[in-house]
Amino acid sequence: MNREILKLAIPNIISNITIPLLGLVDMILMGHLGSPAYIGAIALGGTIFSVLYSFFSFLRAGTTGFTAQALGSNDNNEIIYSLYRSLCIGIPIIILILAMQVPIARLSAFLLEGSDEVKSLAIKYFYIRIWAAPANIMLYCLNGWFVGMQNTKIPMFIAILINVFNIIFSIIFVLVLKQNVTGVAFGTVIAQYSGLTLAIFLLIKNYKSYFVKINKELLFDFGKIKRFFKVNTDLMIRSFLLIISIAFFTNQSAKLGDNILAINMIIMQSFYIFSYFTDGFAYAGEALVGKFVGSNDKENLIKSIKLLLLWGFSISIPFTILYALFPSTFVRIISDNPNILSEVEPYYIYMILIPIITFAAFIWDGVYIGATASKAIRNTMIISTILVFFPAWHILTPRLENHGLWIAFLCFMIARSVAMTFMAKRNIIQSVKNN
Repeated sequence: MNREILKLAIPNIISNITIPLLGLVDMILMGHLGSPAYIGAIALGGTIFSVLYSFFSFLRAGTTGFTAQALGSNDNNEIIYSLYRSLCIGIPIIILILAMQVPIARLSAFLLEGSDEVKSLAIKYFYIRIWAAPANIMLYCLNGWFVGMQNTKIPMFIAILINVFNIIFSIIFVLVLKQNVTGVAFGTVIAQYSGLTLAIFLLIKNYKSYFVKINKELLFDFGKIKRFFKVNTDLMIRSFLLIISIAFFTNQSAKLGDNILAINMIIMQSFYIFSYFTDGFAYAGEALVGKFVGSNDKENLIKSIKLLLLWGFSISIPFTILYALFPSTFVRIISDNPNILSEVEPYYIYMILIPIITFAAFIWDGVYIGATASKAIRNTMIISTILVFFPAWHILTPRLENHGLWIAFLCFMIARSVAMTFMAKRNIIQSVKNN
């Protein structure tokens, strides 16, 4: 079981760590341009897309769960139709995003906090990066299907290509062509379409035998469509609440000034680095749990969950130690701004606590998604966001300011872990019958 977990997790880890590496490079490029406003603009611009894509990230997670379960039950017809249905839903979403870009930008400018300079730069970033949306949505569908097929190597190759290209083109646009946030946005657009091209090529090369002529009755099977939308609606609500929480954190950081916004976004990079690393095991959980649920293999289902949580805990320890020993080094790599360096030290403690507090939430996410236990994962997120995060923020920040904001965020992550742990037996283990 450990070998199977690592076979799936390692390619995911390799691909995932390129994502925060990209964010880190973007922060470094902006952090050395002289003004904290550039870091803030990238943070706010990225927040717009995080919130926007949170509505549609269910396409990846839902496709993984349904495909893995079809694979576990040896239903070849349903395996390919899970991809067809996902793509059919993705196309109108793409049209909607592009058609609504101006209202989205105006609403974002109204809602986001920050200086006029930060908000102006963030909107410029948005209007360029929005043209990567078609590639991004299609990749949700394709990568979700690959993972459901127990193939994490192809998403690894795609992610590496996207992020390496993104880094290269961002450096060219910013350092050579003297762009700022617009250069980073152009780099993202070019990279996303490069990744989509590779995904389509590898799909045809490796899975051509699965392709069948589309049968409209099977494609639009009411029962399958109803279940697809029920699961994905729950996942959409869950993803939206997660991103709203992070977006709220970013927006509240901006209210505290450009320096605090920059500091919080730098520390958040440590959170993203760890989360993407841990998500390698969460994605392995999606694939394995989906397969064992599909084959009604309760024994291996329980075994895989226990080992996944153990792996999550094991990797949290070295990250905690690393962040405890070298916090200032991490910050200085991103920015040499003297105002940031003079104010960041009191917040190192949150960087240190992040791994050990958050690992279980990431692992459980993968387990619930693989089991398509969408209602439960939705409910745990509602509890964690509405009953924990926002009340904690409301109580703590008037007295503790930025420290209160960070404590509320960590309470939110703890609540997610605890809630999913307590709900797992009823919603995942007991839903599977022994063969």
